Amino acid sequence: MKTYQGSCHCGAVRFEITTDFPELTQCDCSICRKKNALMVKVHESQFTLLAGEDYLTEYQFHTKTARHFFCKTCGIYPFHRKRVTPDNLGINVFCLDGLDPDAIPVRRAKGAAML
Repeated sequence: MKTYQGSCHCGAVRFEITTDFPELTQCDCSICRKKNALMVKVHESQFTLLAGEDYLTEYQFHTKTARHFFCKTCGIYPFHRKRVTPDNLGINVFCLDGLDPDAIPVRRAKGAAML
């Protein structure tokens, strides 16, 4: 397990996670396809919001269970609280400092089929 720091584009929202990157997820639901993010799943105990709570805005749709967070200033999606496992977060790995995700296996999630 290693700790990584990340942020939105403007740096207003900053966070850190601890993970060993077992896999990344690319979801095919309507919002994930449009934001085109690769995500790593971490338990809420492995996530710390370091700064920018006031800069976060939330978007929910469909069942309104998943909670997608975006920076109000730059619009970047750094993370979301997951629908099926709400004690976990999906972290946009492209927001992590110094991470090259190319060597990490990617699982294709069938989010569009979830009703």
